[in-house]
Order: sequence, then C-alpha cells, then structure tokens
Amino acid sequence: MQNVGQARIFTAMLNQLLTQLQIPTDLRRLPVEALPQVCEELRQFIVDQVSRHGGHFGASLGTVELTVALHYVFDTPNDVLVWDVGHQAYGHKILTGRRELFSSNRTLGGLSGFPKRAESQYDAFGTGHSSTSISAALGLAQAAALQGHAQRQHVAIIGDGAMTAGLAFEALNNAGSAALRSLQVLIVLNDNGMSIDQNVGALPQHFADLRNQGLAGPHPPNIFQNLQLPYTGVVDGHDIIGLINCLIEQKNRQGVRVLHLRTIKGKGYPAAEEEQVTWHSPGKFDKLTGIIRQKTSIGPQAPKYQDVFGQTLTELAQQNDRIVAVTPAMLSGSSLNQMKATFPTRTFDVGIAEQHAVTFAAGMAAGGLLPYCVIYSTFLQRAYDQIIHDVCVQGLRLVLCVDRAGLVGADGATHHGAFDIAYLRCLPNVIVAAPMDEVELRNLLFTAQQDGGLTAQSNPLAGQAFCIRYPRGQGVRPDWHLPLTAIAIGTGRLVHLGEKIAILTLGHVGNFAHEACQSLAAEHLRPSLYDLRFAKPLDEVLLMKIFTTYYAIITVEDGCITGGFGSAVLEWASVNGFGAKTVVRLGIPDHFIDHGEPEELYAECGFGPADIAQAARHLYFQFGSLAE
Repeated sequence: MQNVGQARIFTAMLNQLLTQLQIPTDLRRLPVEALPQVCEELRQFIVDQVSRHGGHFGASLGTVELTVALHYVFDTPNDVLVWDVGHQAYGHKILTGRRELFSSNRTLGGLSGFPKRAESQYDAFGTGHSSTSISAALGLAQAAALQGHAQRQHVAIIGDGAMTAGLAFEALNNAGSAALRSLQVLIVLNDNGMSIDQNVGALPQHFADLRNQGLAGPHPPNIFQNLQLPYTGVVDGHDIIGLINCLIEQKNRQGVRVLHLRTIKGKGYPAAEEEQVTWHSPGKFDKLTGIIRQKTSIGPQAPKYQDVFGQTLTELAQQNDRIVAVTPAMLSGSSLNQMKATFPTRTFDVGIAEQHAVTFAAGMAAGGLLPYCVIYSTFLQRAYDQIIHDVCVQGLRLVLCVDRAGLVGADGATHHGAFDIAYLRCLPNVIVAAPMDEVELRNLLFTAQQDGGLTAQSNPLAGQAFCIRYPRGQGVRPDWHLPLTAIAIGTGRLVHLGEKIAILTLGHVGNFAHEACQSLAAEHLRPSLYDLRFAKPLDEVLLMKIFTTYYAIITVEDGCITGGFGSAVLEWASVNGFGAKTVVRLGIPDHFIDHGEPEELYAECGFGPADIAQAARHLYFQFGSLAE
C-alpha cells in the first residue's frame, strides 16, 4: 500500500494525460510510448472514484491495459466493442466521454454501472447479465455485413467465468459454423480465474492448462480450435505495448477468431489482488490504507436476509440429511459459505449456469433429495423453461430460494428482481411465499422441508416447487434467531387491527406499511395491516373476511404491479363477487426502473412508507364517511 507521502506526490502527477482524453480519438493521437502513463492514470482514477463512491472494483482494474489498447487500435465507435456483464467496463466509460460524470456512477439520474445503449454511442450493446457478448457481437457483425459494412470490426470481451454459461457455448458453436465464420469478430477471452467467487468446473482448468502451455508450441488443439475458431494465446493482458502489437495483428486478420489474455482481477491495488472476492464490489474504502468503510450503528442490528438464509439452511441440513444446496456462481453473495464449509459434499456451485442449476436440482429431487436452489431473482429469469419443463411439469418437489427479490438499488434495471411473483404464480405446482422479516424467512425455510409424517397424497408440499423470495440487504429483527415454527401453506396473518381500510402486503414491504400505519395513527386514521405471506396459494378464508369487512383495500408489493400479488388479489375478488370493491395496487410500475438508492426507488415507484400512507389517506377522505 502507498504511504501518505507517496500518495501526495503521485496525486500531483495524476491526470496529466487523462484530462486531455475526452474521447478515444484523443487517445489515438498519443504516441504508443505514452500509453503506460495513461494506464497508470486511468487505474488511479478508478481507485479514487470507487473508493469515494463505491461500485465494482476488481474487474475494472484488471482490464485497464486491455481497455486502453482496444480503443487505441480499433476505430471506436465505428468499430464495435461489446463488453460481457459490464463489471469490467469502468475504464471504457471513462475514456468515452464520461470521465467528468463518473462520480454519478450508479446514483439516481447518473451513469449506469453497466454499458447502456441509451447512454453512449460507444456502448454498442447493453448488458448486466453474463455471457451475452459473443452472441451480440455476431449479430452486430451480421447486421453490418448485410448492410455493406463487412469490414467493420467487432470485439466481444468476455471473462473466463462468463464462458461457463450455456449461452456462450451456443454462440461459439454458431460462430464456428461455415455461415458465420467469415464475420469480422474478435473474441477476447479475459482470463483472470474468477467470477465473483473462484471459478469452478472443468473449463477453468482447461484455460489454466492453456496458460501453462504459453505461446510456444506446438500444442494439441484446444476447445476453440476444435470449434474451427483460430486461437492466439496466452498473452499478458497487462503488457500494454505487447497488447497493442497483438491487437494490431488481430485487426488485420479475417473472420471470427479468439485472443486469450491472462489478467489479474484487482491489478494494481494490492488488497484487491489478494482478496479478490471481497474487492469485487467492496463499497467505499480508504484508498491509502485499504480499510473498507463500515456503517456505524448504535445498539443491536438486524442481520442481512442472506446471512439469515445461510445460517438457517445450515441448521436445517444438520437435521435433514436429504437437504442439498445449489447455486450458480453466487456462493458468497447468497451466503452459502457456511453451508459449504459444514457440508462440502452437499453444497454445489455449478458456475454461471442458471439453467443447469435448476435442472441439476430437479435431477436430485427426482433422485429423492430435497434441493434448495438459490438464485437471484433477475438471474432466475434465465432458467424459466427449466422451472416449467423440468420441475413443474414433472411435479418435482424442491425449494427455489429467490434472492435479491424486489428493487436492488445501484445495479439498476438489469438486476432488479421485479418480475418473479408474476412469472412464478402463473405456473401449476408452484407455491410462492415471501417473508415480512427474518423470523418468517427462517420459518418458511423450515416449512419447506416439512413432511410431518404425511403421505405424499396428503402433504401439501408434495409435487410442489416452494418458491421463497426475499430482498437484498438488512432485515428488521435483531432478535431473529428464534425457535423454528412451521407455517400453514397459504395462510396470512393480521399484523395490527384497524378499521375501514385494509392494507395487504407481501414480503418485506409489510414493514413499509407498518411505518405508514404508525404515521397515520397520529392523524387518527387506523387502517388494518395484513401480512399475506403467500402470493400462491392465497389465504382465501382471510381474504373473504377482509373483503366483507373493509370499505377499501390497498395491496403493496416489491414486484411488478402487472400480473403480480395485487393482480392475484383482484382476480380472487372478481371470481368471488367483490369486483366492485375499491382495490388500490402499489408496486413496481410497467416500465424498467433505473439505478439509485433503494429508498429513492421505492419513492419513485410509489410504494415507500410515505406513499402507502398517502394512498390510505386518500381513500379515507375519498369516501368521506370513512373518516368519521
């Protein structure tokens, strides 16, 4: 780590070149001998910005030289760069006219943390999820060829972690076909041995073998060459001069080809090189000491939902030897580390492969085990057919733990868990539940593995995919570690009793409604609050009581309004003769929500505590007599 004196001297030298570079054309005017300094200034700019504002860190540090070299050699934006995922694209944004705006990265109204077509002509294809770059680059190259621009260069930059996903293999297979092999596409494999966690599986080992072989040959054909794709590698991704020469050579070649680079995630910041998982996205930190800033708090604090999940699942696995855990490359993010440490042979990280994760879990379910398959809501979208075809059609019993459900904040539209209630509740053989707090999460996880001596015919869990959705981040209960209690399937609960208006919530947003009720009480307005817990099956007995008791209903959810929990309540009301009842639905509106702090996004969508209170207030006074 630099000491303070060194840092001051270097700060005085910073930005002598970087501030002159507004767009890549400015970069290309520099002599090649100036590029090492550009790389150093760019790396230090990223360190400075992320230390103060947060964001993804290690991946972008590892691609500094590659980013400079690509924009130096290729005629961007006429030549096209397609970044996979986008964690590694901060340098790209800084060199393409967004340096002065970069402090707004991942904030409300500011730059997106990922490449975004609407943001810049240099972002040829938007991203956020992994493994799309090769497919997108092939499509862009085919479009260019059909429109008379066959010599336009297209570069797909993909990490070795992203290469484990099926979509990347599908694209490689297509790229090697006679129909597409002549397209001007360079696939740059940015091999740093990491996803967010350590890479797993046979493919990373194959890449390691290639790294050990080096450039000297001859070598037996590798996976790319066997797919009819010319291969160059392995090249040092941090040697800027050597990289420039290599890219010039690649630019002069024809057809789809592969360039394999070896890089270091976190390059140039020792702490990030040594602790690559922690420094993937560390939050704000002291750039001189490497100390990550922690929020200060007074008194006992509620844990993260993810940590409650991980500890509870480990407890359950100690009692039930049929329980196994599956995750697609989110071992630490989903807090499965404890489960992995305690039960290494019953915890499976399958790599970035959501489709495989679900069907692998389905296979274990068919074999008599009880898988808990843990996938972020936004990534579960990628396995939708597997949920339907491999789980639900066959009536297999497993537990889908839908992490990061709802609005996740700074990662934005590609990462919000907005759609899972709607896309899951329409499926047969599915239970959809959401806990209001950490105690309910524990109890739902406990309930999901209950047999209770029941036969397959009498067990309501038999043949069902039990989906439990929960949000990112901190809960509300410091006293969360209570004895486990089973919850009857399809039952809600009264949180507190009021009059005339009922607020029905699903999941963590029940806490927003509770806060709203507290503020309304000061105005002598007292709506009742019900935590429904299940979007499917609904608590029909409770709903009948609610709809016959109250003048108006408000539903609140942290999912899309269209087709979501509120829609389920409306459907029930229509079928049961309450179609004329006033029902106000609050949730995520019918458009994609950008990035920002969660509280900002709740307010933007209209289901924060103040919004719920205002909706109730409006109903009380809309009906006049309700306020009497």
